[in-house]
Amino acid sequence: MTRLSAEAYAIVEGRHSDPFHYLGPHTENDRPIVRAFLPQASEVAAVDENGRTAVLTRVHDAGLFTGSLPGATSKYQLRARFGDKVVDLDDPYRFPPLLTDFDLYLLGEGTHQRLYDKLGAHPMTLDGVDGVGFVVLAPNARRVSVVGDFNFWDPRRHSMRVRGSGYWEIFIPGAIQGDHYKFDIIGPQGQHLALKSDPMAFAAEVRPSTASIVFDEAGLPPVRPSPANINALNAPMSIYEVHLGSWRRGGSNQWLSYRELAEMLPRYARDMGFTHIEFLPVNEHPFDGSWGYQPTGLYAPTSRFGTPDDFRALIEACHREGLGVLLDWVPGHFPDDPHGLGQFDGTALYEHANPLQGRHLDWGTLIYNYGRTEVVNFLVSNALFWLERYGVDGLRVDAVASMLYLDYSRPAGGWIPNKYGGRENLEAIEFLRRFNTEVFARFPHATTAAEESTAWPQVSRPVEFGGLGFGYKWNMGWMHDTLNYISKDPIHRRHHHGDILFGLQYAFSENFILPLSHDEVVHGKRSILGRMPGDEWQRFANLRAYYAFMFGHPGKKLMFMGGEFGQEREWNHDRSLDWHLLDQPRHAGLQNLIRDLNKAYRTIPALHQLDCDAAGFEWIVTDDADRNLFAWIRKGEDARARCLVIVNFSPNVYHDYKIRVPFPGHWREVLNTDSAHYGGSNAGNSGAVKTSESLIPELSLTVPPLAAIFLVPES
Repeated sequence: MTRLSAEAYAIVEGRHSDPFHYLGPHTENDRPIVRAFLPQASEVAAVDENGRTAVLTRVHDAGLFTGSLPGATSKYQLRARFGDKVVDLDDPYRFPPLLTDFDLYLLGEGTHQRLYDKLGAHPMTLDGVDGVGFVVLAPNARRVSVVGDFNFWDPRRHSMRVRGSGYWEIFIPGAIQGDHYKFDIIGPQGQHLALKSDPMAFAAEVRPSTASIVFDEAGLPPVRPSPANINALNAPMSIYEVHLGSWRRGGSNQWLSYRELAEMLPRYARDMGFTHIEFLPVNEHPFDGSWGYQPTGLYAPTSRFGTPDDFRALIEACHREGLGVLLDWVPGHFPDDPHGLGQFDGTALYEHANPLQGRHLDWGTLIYNYGRTEVVNFLVSNALFWLERYGVDGLRVDAVASMLYLDYSRPAGGWIPNKYGGRENLEAIEFLRRFNTEVFARFPHATTAAEESTAWPQVSRPVEFGGLGFGYKWNMGWMHDTLNYISKDPIHRRHHHGDILFGLQYAFSENFILPLSHDEVVHGKRSILGRMPGDEWQRFANLRAYYAFMFGHPGKKLMFMGGEFGQEREWNHDRSLDWHLLDQPRHAGLQNLIRDLNKAYRTIPALHQLDCDAAGFEWIVTDDADRNLFAWIRKGEDARARCLVIVNFSPNVYHDYKIRVPFPGHWREVLNTDSAHYGGSNAGNSGAVKTSESLIPELSLTVPPLAAIFLVPES
């Protein structure tokens, strides 16, 4: 054997940091040569495009070959013998770089808005050859290789070249869509890391397997658009929040596929009158019990329910039914599974190195380093990816409070202040502002919503006015206060009257969504129905009144699946909802009510046009704590667009109850939650009531027990 250089041994041992410097075509002593590493090959020759052949010399038993090229061109193939089989191969080390200088410039300054077009695995044709281009960020790695179905998972075969500030790339001829792959990385101290999944993978294996899968996401057909202005502040917005794995299940308790869900879920949500469906996170995640909130693959729809194209079909089906689609999105934290983002290149690349900054104590997860250009670029591009590639209509950002505060859920001395000595996470604030700015600039009809549980100011106000720039904010205070009120026995509610009133003190400080979400029906909190006091009749009556209170209250609406028919038990992500409850009249009646509340909310302008504007609300009765009764007027953009909402949270019927109204004449009772159709006692006003002849128009009403009524003026 020829005496080999240190470079040659580095190739053979799979530790060369720049294999393109040694392998592939080169010029030595003014003659073109080629070096190839093909383990298990006994003979190798180079064949140029004219068919001329030059036999290469085997210089190491591991499969290292070298020799002259048959011609001056670098366009050649390798003809290799493996046992009795001879195959022609394209040499990955003869192909040009994948990233352009302009790509590297944008990546360096963190302004590459279409990261998903460049990083990850992309089927392509390069120099007339079909294959897959791979690009990954690992700036502190000594060596990065792609391993997969196409190379026997051997890290020596496809070591990558590094470009710019740490972007590793290679084009692998013959790799195809559907191939499984990972990255084999040697860290900065020479440590061999666990195989890493691709942070930019567009598809992945079903857990517990963790390989990434080559998928041509750019080839997905465009999704038909949703109705125009579906997210507008003056539009009705009633959101059905869904966990795809437990909405319904098959006969053997198996998941339904995306396409099976597409046949049922959008039609059901539309029949119920919802305007939007919000999916709990669909990003790939290893642990079912995280419900998707601990993602390892931000760019991949979870393979639990099918392929990316199957997921696209579900979005298409929702849009076909006129529904908007919102995705829960988790840029606040990620799990530390060995195949994931944690210590990706042997260093804290995506997270903070200091656990006082980089680890959530509550969830045991890692926190993104928002001060790092590459991390912000990765996250912002991911937001844009779902809006562009899958045509979703908005993103709900999880756990925003945990991002905004450096001392979130940390003990004294267990956190690091910002540069001014404060508790605000300045880098996270700038990230959220950039995220919202980019989303609304690129997709002006989309929206964003923040789950933010503190009094942080201007969450849903424009960035240019000092806000965070979200379209909406979840009203967590309203949810806590009103659930606390409704869970009390009616005899005690008079002492908690302020729980209902307080929300209107700040109801228009943000663009609010009123959330009755998945978080309120787990961990011992009971279901929404389970919180209702009293006997069976009273429990359902309380819930009907509470739901009508929500739909009559300013703010967009959100209801977790099962709430619409009175799921009795807490939500269990491993089981279907209890659809058999609809065989019982009270549950079916509650479902009928939600359908009619949604219809009223959508069709009565006063109930939605000024949801986020103080001009759309006027209290009528606030001081009747002894009767547990509230009344208010909702107003629309038109002067005659009015809806009177009266809610009686006591079990008593009130006759001849006087209510002032803005217009004389007939007022039609458009909804009464005590209707027998919903399971009530049928107390009410026979469909309409006329004002008195007095100077100030006044209605004399029968107010049913534990119920709400909506009245609108006849034109």
